[in-house]
Amino acid sequence: MHNSPRNFKHNAHQALQDNTIRSNFRGAMDFLRNKRRAAFPDREDFEQLSAQGAAIKQRCLQKLPQLLEQLEQQCHSNGIQVHWAETAQQANQIVQQLITDRGGRSAVKGKSMVTEEIGLTDHLNQFGIDCIESDMGEYIVQLAKEIPSHIIMPAIHKNAEQIGHLFADKIPNVNYTTDVDRLINTGREQLRQHFYGADVGISGVNFAIAETGTLCLVENEGNGRMTTTVPNLHIAVTGIEKVVEFLADIPPLLKLLTRSATGQAITTYVNMITRPRQDDERDGPKEVHLVLLDNGRSQAFADDELRKTLQCIRCGACMNYCPVYTRIGGHAYGTVYPGPIGQIFTPHQLGLEQTKDLPTASSLCGACEEVCPVKIPIPKLLQRLRVESNKPSLRVKTENSDRTEPVVMHGEGSARRRLEALLWRVWAGICSRPALYRTTSWAVTRGRQLIPNWKNGWTQSRTLPKPASKPLHERLKNRIHS
Repeated sequence: MHNSPRNFKHNAHQALQDNTIRSNFRGAMDFLRNKRRAAFPDREDFEQLSAQGAAIKQRCLQKLPQLLEQLEQQCHSNGIQVHWAETAQQANQIVQQLITDRGGRSAVKGKSMVTEEIGLTDHLNQFGIDCIESDMGEYIVQLAKEIPSHIIMPAIHKNAEQIGHLFADKIPNVNYTTDVDRLINTGREQLRQHFYGADVGISGVNFAIAETGTLCLVENEGNGRMTTTVPNLHIAVTGIEKVVEFLADIPPLLKLLTRSATGQAITTYVNMITRPRQDDERDGPKEVHLVLLDNGRSQAFADDELRKTLQCIRCGACMNYCPVYTRIGGHAYGTVYPGPIGQIFTPHQLGLEQTKDLPTASSLCGACEEVCPVKIPIPKLLQRLRVESNKPSLRVKTENSDRTEPVVMHGEGSARRRLEALLWRVWAGICSRPALYRTTSWAVTRGRQLIPNWKNGWTQSRTLPKPASKPLHERLKNRIHS
């Protein structure tokens, strides 16, 4: 598929014709929905916990600038070095420089959507740094030279047969099999060698706690703990919206994240990283660095309504219930973040010129908002992005020159078509004038004979059926008595 959101419509049509993709996603989505349903058996309990999680995220976003400064101070006090990156390119350069300055040549990377967002692995490879994905799903996707199709389960689009062929083709001395246990063991054997030999471990961050300067990472496979413990250098990369105010904010957010994502009460591993290895400690990295990434997030933060996009805790529940995503899969979007959350988040990164079709890829059924654990009003935000995509270019005259009003989003108005705008303006003018509306309606109805085949059954399928010979209540009475 064409890996660009500009080609979304073409990609979607191709995906709908791929029976394997539709079958793989149908089974996977049913599995994840059932797991989540079992994790939240009481709707009222979910609503209470969800309201608590949303309140925490909203409070932290309101204080975001101050919390980021507090996080930096606490991290420095703990011995964690903090770096700021405005763009993806800057973040990549920071990580690459940290590695090359220490003579590093190999890295293992835990599951991290933000490093996928900036294309870190490809960037490091260009500088001769071998970066291996240590999450099993990410490892499979990396072998296949693809991007993740789901933010929680990157290889959800592949079945056992496809993975079996992939391992047999890409890994030396591995025979084809569809046995899941053998496939998992094969992946583990390959990854274990990289853990022991890596110069640097790279991870994401689920939550960064300003109060204590702690980095919280959750995972199920143990690869995250190996990545952040075995190498001497640990580099964590995260978006600025992941900061929370207090350590006490973590438990309710973890309950929402793990149950919404995988249906678990808690993940197998919850890692809390507060400092590098101390002299009296036997393991852990000697250096810990934190890279805080903007990459469009401050644009969303600047608007009171669009700021709600940043409440996301990356659980993926909105994808699992979206009627569009579940039928076309993640790759059709051409973005790192697919599905409903990607439709409202990616435009802030790439601009509306490239992503103008994404906000329209929704039925606005509201399923995504209903299952969102932190109450992001995704349908409302999609509608807002549609408005921004079709916004006319407004200009305000000053004494010296014409000045364009402040831009809410990059690329606003990119989906606007002059003819379409003209037709709607004419329609609005007709509807706002009763006399003109009546005249237009009369003229249009007089011209219905011009409709092709109007007299030859064009409305046949729309004609009401003939009434029954007997009223309904009499027919029911006769059926009951008989």
